[in-house]
Amino acid sequence: MDERDVPKKAMVTVRPYQHALPVVGASAARSSRSALPAPSDHRSIDASSYDRKGRDFYATPHWVTEALLRHIRFRAPIWEPCCGDGTMSTVLAANGYEVVSSDIADCGFGIPGVDFLASRSVHGGCRSIITNPPYGEAAIHEGQARTSPKAMLEFLRHALALTATVRGQLALLVRLQWIAGKRVAEVMTAAPFAAVVVLTHRIQWFDMGERTNAGQHHHAWVVFDHEHPPGLPPALLYA
Repeated sequence: MDERDVPKKAMVTVRPYQHALPVVGASAARSSRSALPAPSDHRSIDASSYDRKGRDFYATPHWVTEALLRHIRFRAPIWEPCCGDGTMSTVLAANGYEVVSSDIADCGFGIPGVDFLASRSVHGGCRSIITNPPYGEAAIHEGQARTSPKAMLEFLRHALALTATVRGQLALLVRLQWIAGKRVAEVMTAAPFAAVVVLTHRIQWFDMGERTNAGQHHHAWVVFDHEHPPGLPPALLYA
C-alpha cells in the first residue's frame, strides 16, 4: 500500500510527552562498544499451554523497548508498522520521538488495515522503523504456509528495502537463536548491520498471577543503519 492510499486524516501520530527515562544518544551507544553495560511486543511462545492470540499479537512489555532506547538513538519520525494496542509506540513517544503507528489488524490504535509487506514506501516521512514482527507459527498473513523463520526473513528483507530508500534505521525484536540461522546470517552480513542489543532477562508475554511461568526464549534487538560506516563491525550490547 502506497502512503498516498492512506487518508491523511487517518494518520495517527503519537506526540512526545514528559517521561523520566532519558534518551541516550548515538555517542553513548558507540562508547558502550568498548565497555559493555551489565545489567517482554508481540508474539511467540512455541510449545506452551497458552492459547495463541489472533494474528500472533502479544503486547511487548515496556522495559523491552526502553532497553533498546538506552543504547540507540534513532532518526525520527519512527514508523511502528505492527503497533497492536500501541504499547511500543507509547514508549517511543515517551522518549521524545514522533511516531506513526499502523497495523494490518484493528486493535484500537493507529492506522488499521495497513499491510506492511504490501507497502512500497515508508509512511509519513519516517526515517526509522521499530517493531516486534509477528513471527509466530501463524506466519505474517492469513493463509501463508510458511515456517516462522522464513516469514521473519521476508519481513527483514522488506523492512531493509524500505529503510534503504530513506537511508534510515531499522530495529526488530527477534529471538536470539534466530540470528544464528544460515540464511539470516547471509542477509544480515550483506546488510548495514549496526548493533545487536541482547536482552539479559527473558520476556514474559503473559501475566497470569501465580500461574505465570518464566519466558522460554532469549530475545535481542537487531539494529540496521543505512548510514552505518561500511566495514565497521556491529556493536554487541547488553540490556
